[in-house]
Amino acid sequence: MIIETDDFDEAVRFYRDVLGMPEQPAFATEGDDRISILHAGIATIELATRTHVRAIDAVENAPTSEGPGPTLRIALEVPDTADAVAAAEESGAELLAPPTETPFRTTNARVQGPSGWQVTFFQELETLEERTARPGFTTDDERAR
Repeated sequence: MIIETDDFDEAVRFYRDVLGMPEQPAFATEGDDRISILHAGIATIELATRTHVRAIDAVENAPTSEGPGPTLRIALEVPDTADAVAAAEESGAELLAPPTETPFRTTNARVQGPSGWQVTFFQELETLEERTARPGFTTDDERAR
C-alpha cells in the first residue's frame, strides 16, 4: 500500500513515531523525492460493499456522510485499542469514533489520520478459532446469498 501525501513529515511522524511502525531502508534520490517504508505487520485486505462499510460505521459509532465515504481506510490491529487512541490523540489526531466493542468481538476505534486517510484501530477479543466457531463467521464462497 502506498499513501501519497502532501505532508510527508506529518505522515511519517504519525505512522512511524506515534503508531510505532519500524522504518526500513528505502531508496530515494534528492530533494522532494522522499519515501519511508514502514513495517505494518501482517496485512489483510478487506473487500466490502458500501452497505457493509456503512454497517461497520454504525457498529463503530463513526460518522457517516450522506455521499460516498473514503474509498480506502487503513485498519491496524493493535494490542490495546484505548492505548492506540490515546497515542493518536496526543499527537493531534482527531477522534472520529471512540473504542467500541463490536458484535464481531473486537474493540474498534477510528481516528482521522494524515493525508485524508481514516485509521481504524482494532483489538481482537477472540482467537481466529473461536471466531470461526461462532454463527455468522464464514468465507464469502460459503455464505448463502
